[in-house]
Amino acid sequence: MTERPLREFVETRDGIKLAMDVYLPQGKSAAPVILERTPYDMTKQSTAEIHKGKAYSREELAQFFNDRGFAVVYQDCRGRYASEGKFVKYLSEAYDGYDTIEWIAKQPWCDGNVGTMGLSYGAHTQLAAACVNPPSLRCMILDSGGFANSFIEGVRQGGAFEIKQATWAIDQSRLNLSDEEKLKWYANLPWKRGQSPVTRAPEYEDYLFNLWENELFSDYWKSLGVYARGSYDVMKRVPTLLMSGWYDIYTRNTFDNYNELKANSDPTVPVGLIMGPWLHAGRDKIVAGDVNFGKNALIEDSVGESWLHVRAEWFERYLKPNKANAESAKDDEISLFVMGNERGVATANSSHQLDHLGAWIKASAWPLKESVFTKYYLGPDGSLSPAQPSSEKSSLQYIYDPKTPTPTIGGPVTSGEPIFKNGAFNQVEGPEFFGSVEFGRPLKDRPDVLSFVTAPLKEGVYVIGPISVELFVSSDCKDTDFTVKLVDEYPPSDDYPNGYHMNLCDTILRAKFRDSFEEPSYLESGQIVKITLELPGTANLFSRLHRIRLDVSSSNFPRFDVNPNTGENPITAQSMKKAVNTIHFGKHSPSHVTLPIVPATDIQFINRSK
Repeated sequence: MTERPLREFVETRDGIKLAMDVYLPQGKSAAPVILERTPYDMTKQSTAEIHKGKAYSREELAQFFNDRGFAVVYQDCRGRYASEGKFVKYLSEAYDGYDTIEWIAKQPWCDGNVGTMGLSYGAHTQLAAACVNPPSLRCMILDSGGFANSFIEGVRQGGAFEIKQATWAIDQSRLNLSDEEKLKWYANLPWKRGQSPVTRAPEYEDYLFNLWENELFSDYWKSLGVYARGSYDVMKRVPTLLMSGWYDIYTRNTFDNYNELKANSDPTVPVGLIMGPWLHAGRDKIVAGDVNFGKNALIEDSVGESWLHVRAEWFERYLKPNKANAESAKDDEISLFVMGNERGVATANSSHQLDHLGAWIKASAWPLKESVFTKYYLGPDGSLSPAQPSSEKSSLQYIYDPKTPTPTIGGPVTSGEPIFKNGAFNQVEGPEFFGSVEFGRPLKDRPDVLSFVTAPLKEGVYVIGPISVELFVSSDCKDTDFTVKLVDEYPPSDDYPNGYHMNLCDTILRAKFRDSFEEPSYLESGQIVKITLELPGTANLFSRLHRIRLDVSSSNFPRFDVNPNTGENPITAQSMKKAVNTIHFGKHSPSHVTLPIVPATDIQFINRSK
């Protein structure tokens, strides 16, 4: 095993000393270095480093790379654990990363070549540093993170605030709140500065409220660390591998990063992407939420020997100087897991989880070149059909009460126990889902949810790609939210007599930001406006006899903060009111969802479960 690590400190340009542990390979005077920067304690074992059933400690992970000729450096981010300074989430990582990379490159144990890796926040730190172009950075592996734009996903989305930022702050502040205390706090939103669950950790309360209060897309949101747009051109020389999952919190950022890097990179510089059916940091598991995706869902024997080996191969090719890159063409591709199976019957396994299964495909672009973007129109009878509307006009309305919001049932959430349950679930209210009112009630039967479904499919439909929804809406309030969720609706079966309604992806839009996130446009009572909601995308086989379903509502809590319908920012709102919200249909108001449908004949699977 590697000897006890060498503890080093790098002094940043503003005089702060950042601690790092250095693991050196034996018998080498200078080696290429793999750097991981983390706010989660560089000495603590990562719960995500599980490969072929074995959990790797920091030392064991370093030894794995040491044995292959790499030095490994772990570093605590500014203000965390052994490092000096004040922790301000995200905003110090660009230049702290730059200074660390260049300091490492000058050390006698480094040959001048530095590569980076890291999960979640560790991926954010990498992309932030890459934006300021450290000369010694040779390659990156962005695992489930890296902000292309945190305003559109990760911190805010569609103008709404992602509550996971609050759950993260509570957990990381180390105030040791009990589950009962957390539940009580979330039942009593909005909070105020000085009267919040993180008041006793002022640096956490400060950054949390800064994120929450800044609801306009201002220069604040274009800061290094939370925004990479405009900086991708300086990364064009850096081979980058990205990893995420369909139920990850950074799916859209991952695809945006991929497309921006591809558009700006030298054609000879590979940009790879792996997208599995996983939760955030759940790549070693075949279950996401209440759904089993089968043994094919693992990287092992599908994409590579293990995630550990995939990373080692990337560093072998792009971090070691003068290494032949014969695999560059293979690296410059996408591995996508397509969820679903041809049988399509809702069956439960021995753990009482739905067996949805799936298989991997390869692609060269996102969206897939074979995608046929097809409009499915919403109808006043709850239908969802590619047939264009024939009626002049019609509508459906519902009452949205911010005091009883639609509960979040799964989806891309994290850092949230006991508030969140992340992943794929049957869309039915239950005691495990915070905010549920009637246990056992299907979400589509709530009075504040409108569901639109296709007829039972005559043959399987592959939906693979980004999804957009265009709605014609009105409200009696000056502002309100609209949410959409794509659902795979299984028919009834012996195991699920009422069928199984599996969530795939969702998003939200705050109506006052329908035209611009920089300046609100308030609604006039009864005014019909067009809004567009962009979902992160999915890859799913809707099997024969299944129905494609789109749910429309005005809240998804506690995934997003609750709109008070007054035009105010929810965290500073002085009052709430009910909203009567209306969805319009017809020739002049053709509300629809655009689905990226890939012909079955164009899909070649690497492996397959039927």
